[in-house]
Amino acid sequence: MQAAPNPPDFARAVQAIEDLDQMRSELAKTIDPTADITPQTMQEVCKPVGMKARQLSQDNGWQVKQVAKKYRNPDHAPQNLQETMTIAKFTQHPELLSYSQIQGDRLHYYRRINIESSCLACHGPKDNRPNFIKAKYLDDLAYDFKAGDLRGLYSVIIPSLEAAPINPE
Repeated sequence: MQAAPNPPDFARAVQAIEDLDQMRSELAKTIDPTADITPQTMQEVCKPVGMKARQLSQDNGWQVKQVAKKYRNPDHAPQNLQETMTIAKFTQHPELLSYSQIQGDRLHYYRRINIESSCLACHGPKDNRPNFIKAKYLDDLAYDFKAGDLRGLYSVIIPSLEAAPINPE
């Protein structure tokens, strides 16, 4: 008998990622495009999203992370063929908001992250990136985006429950 993912966990994960993306969007709106972008801006806008993703992992036993083809943080690079193929799927289908699949005994859930206009202060033209980003991220690939582009994905891996017997005694 094959174990199946816990449907309430899946529903909770979907809602948690929607909440996380809403938080990201609201924080992004606080960026003043006329102000200088500083390391403090990243601490207030970008860091809380990563911290919340880690907290979701710890609180729920899920693996929650961000994955991107054009990443700034090497931890966000695709780690396997499945992640690479999933990014390609979202790139080829801009209308696709989320995608899930069972692989082995785990459920993988992916949710699109789009670039918002306020994100372009750091993710727009390569030469316009703030100097501290150029200095800190020498292998940065997360630039030359336009508003609405696919920035990356939230990736959630939900472990399954042990399979329950069909006829419990």
